[in-house]
Amino acid sequence: MQRVIIYIVLSTIGICLQAQTNIDFSPKMLSADLSQFNKASANLEILEIEPALEPEVRSGKFYIVGNSTPGQICKYVYVGRVNTCRAGGCSKPQDTVSDRESEFFDYYILFDQGLNVQHVRIYNYQATHGQEVTAKNWLKQFKGYNGSKDLVVNKNVDAISGATISVYAIVMDINQKTSLLKEILK
Repeated sequence: MQRVIIYIVLSTIGICLQAQTNIDFSPKMLSADLSQFNKASANLEILEIEPALEPEVRSGKFYIVGNSTPGQICKYVYVGRVNTCRAGGCSKPQDTVSDRESEFFDYYILFDQGLNVQHVRIYNYQATHGQEVTAKNWLKQFKGYNGSKDLVVNKNVDAISGATISVYAIVMDINQKTSLLKEILK
């Protein structure tokens, strides 16, 4: 009987760890936001951008969103995952934290034609602390960001008490992904 219980527990843990590694690249929220921001475009086409800088985008994907009129791009989208440290702090630099040593959240960024952030939304928050970063009012501060200056917590991005790790993680990721999109489209 003990063996059966141990097997069930280990199987459940394995399934949870496997589910953690899969990112939903087409969340329902994204479809709703795209239709809201592109009311004039009835026939949207979404094409994945295949960057030559693949190792840098391993936790997400970039897309071009346009309508059926050739040559008209409505916006760009990044859908990806941010790994954060477990509550209590990091023992490794952020770049070397593996999926199994971290908590995460999935989010997307909508960019306009000029590569300015239009909208940021967190749609899958799996970390145990810091859910405050999912608030729409807090995420609105990224609107208009174009990468000309780095986003800095407590300078041009509001900090959130109790969500320090998540705030720093998403700010760093938005900085990186905005710069990376500009680099890809050069």
